[in-house]
Amino acid sequence: MTESRPHNPTSDGSGLLLEAFDAQLFRETSETALAKLEKHLSDLSIRGLELIDPATLSDAAKALMTTERERVATFDEEKLAGIIDLYIRTGIQVHSPGYMGRQFSGVVPLAGVIDFVSSVVNQPASFYEAAQLPNAVERIMADELNRFIGWDPARFTMVTTSGGSLANLTALLAARNQKLPGYWSEGGSSFRGQPRPAIAVGSDVHYSVARAAGVMGIGDAQLVRLPLNSRGQISVADARPALEAAERQNLKVFCLVASAGSTSVGAFDPIDELADLAREKDLWLHVDGAHGASLLVSDTLREKLRGIDKADSLTWDAHKMMFVPAPCTMLFYRDKESSLTAFRQKASYVFDEEPDIYTAYDSGGKNFECTKRPMIMTLWSLWAMYGPALFAEKIEYLCQLTEEAHGIVRAEPDFEALHRPEANILCFRYHPAGVRKEDVHRLQIAIRNSVKLRGNFFISKVNVDGVAALRVVMMNHQITGEHFRMLISEIRRTGQDLLSSEAGTETA
Repeated sequence: MTESRPHNPTSDGSGLLLEAFDAQLFRETSETALAKLEKHLSDLSIRGLELIDPATLSDAAKALMTTERERVATFDEEKLAGIIDLYIRTGIQVHSPGYMGRQFSGVVPLAGVIDFVSSVVNQPASFYEAAQLPNAVERIMADELNRFIGWDPARFTMVTTSGGSLANLTALLAARNQKLPGYWSEGGSSFRGQPRPAIAVGSDVHYSVARAAGVMGIGDAQLVRLPLNSRGQISVADARPALEAAERQNLKVFCLVASAGSTSVGAFDPIDELADLAREKDLWLHVDGAHGASLLVSDTLREKLRGIDKADSLTWDAHKMMFVPAPCTMLFYRDKESSLTAFRQKASYVFDEEPDIYTAYDSGGKNFECTKRPMIMTLWSLWAMYGPALFAEKIEYLCQLTEEAHGIVRAEPDFEALHRPEANILCFRYHPAGVRKEDVHRLQIAIRNSVKLRGNFFISKVNVDGVAALRVVMMNHQITGEHFRMLISEIRRTGQDLLSSEAGTETA
């Protein structure tokens, strides 16, 4: 039991104000949180998502709020415990073997500790003087990871951004401003009468790229959607005719976006061949590797990104397959000079007129954010303590597990595997004999919703060729093939119940 804190309240309540910042109270509240998180991490039961009516949850949250409005309220340890319990209980249980639904993961616990430290010391990381260590280790991690990319160590650069969507937007801005000089300063109106700027993408590109096109004033209509092959990859054979057709439609394609681990099925585009095509057409090649770039750290999986050294830029989310808290995204450029083209501004209150050895580490001129979290600290700390093998071993296990799951699905006559997984994403359908083709879509959605509400497993869904499919993303090394078999059994029971209920309704 900790000793009671000295307390000297004053008539104006300043004592309670000081107490809110008290170091001993910080220790006590931290111990409360740590005890609950330790219990949470130790619970390996199979559980999915406990969905609560939003009104009920709001009432529960309001009940934990002080009613004091005139003074600083007295600290209430029971309320804090209630807040932490409610927070933990109502989220997706990412550390459970029942979690197979999304591309974010349970974090390596040490990364959570470092994130905790970052929150308390509060060092915004766009400028060296505000966050010296984060800016220094950003350079270190850039060099460490570039060993797997293969760019010239003297020419490349890396910046961190808050998420892959922002990284994709930033890379596309750099591409546009390099390929279309004058666009940043003069805007699109200066290009009237000229071919309209366009971006070439795979037909199932992540929505953040389409959203970026809208933000940049390019528009969804000027996205040249390249056909995919049977594996969900951009078809190189069909890409060239599609680009030539775009030229005839008065479009100036300045960038080609490839995926390294597409969100829908986890497909890896043929980067090597697309890089050759981009060079032939004088296009910037950006690789959205938010999910799959992490495979670069594995000797056995790196080949899936063959040709990455030919790309101009790469988005890499560490909060996906590097198992750190979100957001932690890295944006790599093959040419550091290109990184300076994304934003061309002067601001005397942040940008120094006389650069020195310190401002050389600033990233504020190369990323959209002025104040951003020192997100690299979680990744660097794990890398510093454990080395790259921690990541490689877990990634390799998750990919092997997904391949095993694929074999399990294929062995079940009432299930349909839709592709062979390239990494840790698998899409499939429950399709027993007798179910009409036109009913398959609706059945998958109903199964996914029922499984989610049951609360044992959490999976996602995606449309493949316009028809809904069940989707699992293996992000937890605690999951085994047996857990997946349990999921398959639950899906089958759920599907049979839904079909029986529907049949009963039709005969009633």
